[in-house]
Amino acid sequence: MEYTQLGRTGLKVSRLVLGTMNFGPQTDEATSHAIMDTALDAGLNFFDTANVYGWGENKGRTEEIVGSWFAKGDGRRDRTVIATKVYGNMGADGEAWPNHDKLSALNIRRAVEGSLKRLGTDYIDLYQFHHVDRATPFEEIWQAVDVLIQQGKILYAGSSNFPGYKIAQANEIAARRGAVGLVSEQCLYNLFERRAEMEVIPAAREYGLGVIPWSPLHGGLLGGVLKKEAEGKRRTEGRAAATLADPASRARLQAYEDLLDKHGLEPGAVGLAWLLTRPGVTGPIVGPRTPEQLDGALRALEVELGEELLAGLDEIFPGPGPSPEAFAW
Repeated sequence: MEYTQLGRTGLKVSRLVLGTMNFGPQTDEATSHAIMDTALDAGLNFFDTANVYGWGENKGRTEEIVGSWFAKGDGRRDRTVIATKVYGNMGADGEAWPNHDKLSALNIRRAVEGSLKRLGTDYIDLYQFHHVDRATPFEEIWQAVDVLIQQGKILYAGSSNFPGYKIAQANEIAARRGAVGLVSEQCLYNLFERRAEMEVIPAAREYGLGVIPWSPLHGGLLGGVLKKEAEGKRRTEGRAAATLADPASRARLQAYEDLLDKHGLEPGAVGLAWLLTRPGVTGPIVGPRTPEQLDGALRALEVELGEELLAGLDEIFPGPGPSPEAFAW
């Protein structure tokens, strides 16, 4: 396993991040524990979750599963860098009370206590804002974070789904307070969806944030979906089905699979390996439902992409170009 620093911090994390969103809704507790054991045995030490995972009436269930895994002991908690998130409403469905969501000082305090209890730990390594809160000033957010750091309940703060200007605003205000500010940004980024390259990733690099891409295979579309579809191994639905219904998108995916077939490479492994070549990327989040899917993701660490192949991928999935040249002269 390769390790890198998380942004400008001294924290060392694995180049792949274990996403836990499927734990509970799609993967039972025993299998989830087996996946986490396999990940840790492979040296993957960076786990990502969120207070709302489990969804619906089971919000918080994913954190509970991670917590029950920590409770097995044998150094599991000490060897794991755990990241969770705050923003979504944790009230029971139909009972979305005011102040039970977003980033007010009150909700941050309440949400941290809930996550600590469910995770069965006394501190969170990386506490991430799951979305921007346009109603709460960063002065209030950082005041709440400062208290939690002083109490030893969190070590670092990160963002998720922030635009570039909000990353800048957050860290400028933190700097004026003498605080560390954001150390990571978790954003949608993959071969198919490269808009983060315009503003988000440049801002993250400028301010020393590690970039943690989510949906690295674009909902499975970059994992060889057309071949699996032809073999009857996969049925797409929702956003993925809509993408495949678009002739231009389908043609790009076909070109992608044909190119990798020519090189004898697995599409899923290449999609992850490509992200590992991108400037500023700490590591993509992989969210396996089964141990076999985790094994496939780990193989990405063994893939080396040559210049010719990288050029071919850029031709199929061109990036937006730098800002402001992408939209101005």
